[in-house]
Amino acid sequence: MSTTYKVSGMTCGGCARSVEQAIKAEAPAANVTIDLGTATVTVDGADEAQVKKAVDGAGFDFQGAA
Repeated sequence: MSTTYKVSGMTCGGCARSVEQAIKAEAPAANVTIDLGTATVTVDGADEAQVKKAVDGAGFDFQGAA
């Protein structure tokens, strides 16, 4: 089941890659889709705590479920 989260601070493709890599480091089997236009990350295969830890650790602001 996938869940979409709001993440502030992502402004470019490099930011998106950093967030995706951080989430996959925390949950290697996760499927991650990032939409810069809406500042959202959709994740399947990781729980909210894992996503929050990864996003915050990558230097972005995890804002919870979208």
